[in-house]
Amino acid sequence: MLNKRPLNKITVKDIVTECEINRNTFYYYYADIHAIISEIFQTELQKVIDEYNDTRSWEESFLVAAEFALENKKAIYHVYYSMQRQELENYLYGIAGNVMTRYVDSVCRDIPASDGDKRIIGSFYQCALTEMVLHWVASGMKDEPEKIIRRIGLLFDGNIELSLRRSADLSDTL
Repeated sequence: MLNKRPLNKITVKDIVTECEINRNTFYYYYADIHAIISEIFQTELQKVIDEYNDTRSWEESFLVAAEFALENKKAIYHVYYSMQRQELENYLYGIAGNVMTRYVDSVCRDIPASDGDKRIIGSFYQCALTEMVLHWVASGMKDEPEKIIRRIGLLFDGNIELSLRRSADLSDTL
């Protein structure tokens, strides 16, 4: 339904009619429509987490999320421009956090960086990537996500490893 109309135009009655269930069944599982939106984004987040593994780069994991956005472009806009925008932001932030934490951990296997610095580095990239994606959504999802993500990967290649090595050097001095 979100691919056809804005969130504020969808009612519980619409959902129960479409799903051929009664209202009580709906309310047994969900407190309201917003709970469904939250569950959809949590399910999609889990897909990205499940598909991410050591053989995938952070770029490939982000492309999985971008594919979901492009396949559901109208729905994403309807959520983005509704009061449920926070659910979309939480979804993106969760993906970025999971992917960057795993990536930082994989890069620093042989680097004795502090746990605090690993969290700072992961959080920095998590925030940057989340904002980049939100900007992409706000600007109409016109640019091809693969080009943008690959370009970011090329531009910042090696920076995380360099930061982790600096952390290892700093731990002796601070």
